[in-house]
Amino acid sequence: MMDFEDEFSESELVKKPDTPIQYVKLEDAALVKRDLDTFPDFLKNKALDKYQLIAFIEKTITGGWTQQNLDPILDTLFATAMEKRPNWRTLVRWRKSYIDSNGDLASLVAKRHKMGNRTSRVQGDEAFFDQALTRFLDAKRPRVSTAYQYYKDAITIENENIVDGQIPIISYKSFNQRIKSLPPYPVAVARHGKFKADQWFAYCSSHIPPTRILERVEIDHTPLDLILLDDELSIPLGRPNLTLVFDVCSDCVLGFHLSYRSPSYVSAAKAIVHAIKPKDLVNVGIELQNDWPCYGKFENLVVDNGAEFWSKSLEHACKEAGINIQYNPVRKPWLKPFVERFFGMINQYFLTELPGKTFSNILEKADYKPEKDAIMRFSTFVEEFHRWIVDIYHQDSDSRDTRIPIKQWQYGFDIYPPLQMTAEDEERFNVLMRITDERTLTRNGFKYEELMYDSTALADYRKHYPQTKDTLKKLIKIDPDDLSSIHVYLEELGGYLKVPCTDTTGYTQGLSLHEHKVIKKINREMIRESKDNLGLATARMAIHTRVQQEQENLTGSNKKAKIPGIKKKAQLADISSTGKSTIILPKIESQKSIKYNQLEMEDDWDMDLEGY
Repeated sequence: MMDFEDEFSESELVKKPDTPIQYVKLEDAALVKRDLDTFPDFLKNKALDKYQLIAFIEKTITGGWTQQNLDPILDTLFATAMEKRPNWRTLVRWRKSYIDSNGDLASLVAKRHKMGNRTSRVQGDEAFFDQALTRFLDAKRPRVSTAYQYYKDAITIENENIVDGQIPIISYKSFNQRIKSLPPYPVAVARHGKFKADQWFAYCSSHIPPTRILERVEIDHTPLDLILLDDELSIPLGRPNLTLVFDVCSDCVLGFHLSYRSPSYVSAAKAIVHAIKPKDLVNVGIELQNDWPCYGKFENLVVDNGAEFWSKSLEHACKEAGINIQYNPVRKPWLKPFVERFFGMINQYFLTELPGKTFSNILEKADYKPEKDAIMRFSTFVEEFHRWIVDIYHQDSDSRDTRIPIKQWQYGFDIYPPLQMTAEDEERFNVLMRITDERTLTRNGFKYEELMYDSTALADYRKHYPQTKDTLKKLIKIDPDDLSSIHVYLEELGGYLKVPCTDTTGYTQGLSLHEHKVIKKINREMIRESKDNLGLATARMAIHTRVQQEQENLTGSNKKAKIPGIKKKAQLADISSTGKSTIILPKIESQKSIKYNQLEMEDDWDMDLEGY
């Protein structure tokens, strides 16, 4: 029986998936042949004139394209401009090129772009140019003139030993032209590093646009280019740090947090909580024309690689709330462009007119001194920043008049409303977003940063639920802006219990963790400065000396006594700081001394004296 032979090979049957066109390399890319529009106008017009001449003769000529048939027609057409009359052979050559190209007008273009010398006119200096090029392709980024000077000096020294056929030196212009003709990517890698080179020359893809609000939310920090004043002292505080949450689909601001602390998990958590919860504009302090309806649970939160975004607390809180965190690759902020662009809008459209504005570029600052011109208090700026977001940015169209952020939000909300939290969910999320720590439960409650936390409910918990060495360690949640209470997770109860601080002076009311740490630091410094270190050292040395003397006295004594009996003697003799210092009684005959001796015998005081 004859074996069946498949006419298709196995490799042909398994078809490889096509590479998306945006990822095809240049050597594998299919090119479309150039057309007439790619040439300069003067060459394009001449090609069209050739085509019109060929088309006219094609309709007029009878017979073949020979000299006998073409010369009379050409003489008639160019009777008044014989200098422009082409030779009949030239005309035949044009027609042949046009026909061979299947009617491509580009075939009629004069090959001017291929004219000129394409080989180097100077030979023999290649090795010296390569040496100069090595010096030019350096991370220190020397100038072209510096590399050219090295090139000239090297050839000049070499020519000193050559009598005939000296090595030619090209001009600086030609040298610079050689440098410019090098492939730009390897030059950028050598002079600026691979990261910068990839930024400049890598393929930049566009973002897949989200189809609904809160599908993609970006968060980032930036220092504002503005110096603000303290509300009470009216002194410059410096540039505040803004943490902002931005919805990509609608271009709306979801929430923000403004602080003078360095970007941290705390600032990120505060901004996220502000973004998810409904905005209560009553407490803003000013009357606004519009509402701020942008809030709800995110689907994806896009963050960069800052340490604050890699916090376990943030990861756990977002997982509990059903929020997916998407981390951008390192040093690629362009993958989070929308919030970055909004920071630029704040500086350009909101901060420009405010006194106290600084400049990101020191060269733009000139003689302007923002710390002297700063007049806006911190609370005033927060109020006006609310007004700019709610009443201006959200209500105005973009520069291309393609959308209004708040209208886009309302449209997305009507079509696909986002998930919203209940009051219970919001309270739980507030607790989840706080700082997570672990502390040991003691009979006095919990100790955190030298503060004690306890309550009747926690005492009842200790009474009803026995604890082991491992279960005594409890998970606690701390609000860094308010240390008046903490939340403790009690596994037996399956939830967090709020435990207040036992401080009764009101010290922790509204006290932030940062303020508390600063107060503790200042207090320690004051205590250290108040101590008499020399006096303490002298006293401690005196104690050590006295103890040493007592040890020497005891060593020199032959008396050995049992401690319990001696201790009873000391109690009876009333040895104290305000009484006696020895158990030896005065040598007087009295009823008291008799009773003392009787007690001595009854207690069977054992004095083991050597020599007896």
